[in-house]
Amino acid sequence: MYFELTDEQKIIRQAARDFAQTELKPGVIERDELQKFPAEQIKKLGELGFLGMMVSPQYGGAGLDAISYVLVMEELSKIDASTSVVVSVNNSLVCYGLEKYGCEEQKQKYLVPLASGQQIGAFCLSEPEAGSDATSQRTTAIDMGDHYLLNGTKNWITNGSTASTYIVMAQTDAEKKHHGINAFIVEKGMPGFTVGAKENKMGVRGSDTHSLMFTDVKVPKENRIGEDGFGFKFAMSLLEGGRIGIASQALGIASGAYELSVQYAKERKTFGKSLADHQAIQFKLADMATEIEAARLMCLKAAWLKDRGKPYAQASSMAKLYASEVAMRTTTEAVQIHGGYGYVKEYHVERLMRDAKITQIYEGTSEIQRIVISRGVLK
Repeated sequence: MYFELTDEQKIIRQAARDFAQTELKPGVIERDELQKFPAEQIKKLGELGFLGMMVSPQYGGAGLDAISYVLVMEELSKIDASTSVVVSVNNSLVCYGLEKYGCEEQKQKYLVPLASGQQIGAFCLSEPEAGSDATSQRTTAIDMGDHYLLNGTKNWITNGSTASTYIVMAQTDAEKKHHGINAFIVEKGMPGFTVGAKENKMGVRGSDTHSLMFTDVKVPKENRIGEDGFGFKFAMSLLEGGRIGIASQALGIASGAYELSVQYAKERKTFGKSLADHQAIQFKLADMATEIEAARLMCLKAAWLKDRGKPYAQASSMAKLYASEVAMRTTTEAVQIHGGYGYVKEYHVERLMRDAKITQIYEGTSEIQRIVISRGVLK
């Protein structure tokens, strides 16, 4: 086993760390309070190549590995999970899906602007009646010959109003159940496509989360991804990689809260000595550091497997399950270590605690991860 990062990976991690400190940290509390989308920051991330990290340079991407992606996601998420989830969705779901499964025409038309940061994308699977049960798609796509007629509603869509390109799952043949689901590329501005109100969320409040409505939207036949009936397999394949991104986001949230806690414990004085000199605090920090390191290794292992073309579904589910639970435990303890200060916004940890919760829910709840893991264990 070899645990040393390459020089390139270290440089990329440092670039992400510097960006988080200089570009994300100023204004992060205000963006959270106002639910303000980090448009300027996302534009700069695109210019740095962080929106198409793993895409081939042939299609405008940076051509980096999944390990570099994990490192970037951790550093950005230490400061602003609302920004890092945009990076995650664009990389793990939209760009990866188009590069791996799209035809050449789709790659040239859609992947190039997405990977180069000119546009951002959205992945549309969840519905009012289809969350964890992704097979129960109510959105329909009726084959009309040269196009499909799309009708339905999608919920909880990250980048809902700011995306230009949407990958939408829809049921084409209900009798075939999940074998009748297809994936379609839908463009903003297509007649009949409307964006609903923004969700007022507990955490990741700067993230642009909306419902989407489709009413007789004409989607050209050439915008279907893959063969007829491939949509469900397509979505599940994308989520395997997406879970590496969300696991890394959870890792970053935990790391950010831990670093703030160490700093605060060294500076704060109680009962005539530093907070860090109290064994009760030392034990909390020791547990936080240990769990974070374990989560980091799990994220890196899943990315390592993906980079080498090995099966990584179980590893990514394990990483997401564990890292998201570590994020909740760590951020809760961070608030406790900060005491009353932890409960006010200017110290950041209360926001990190609110942000941590969603990592146990989106791209497959912790319960769904346990199902995936147990199937692998019992196979």
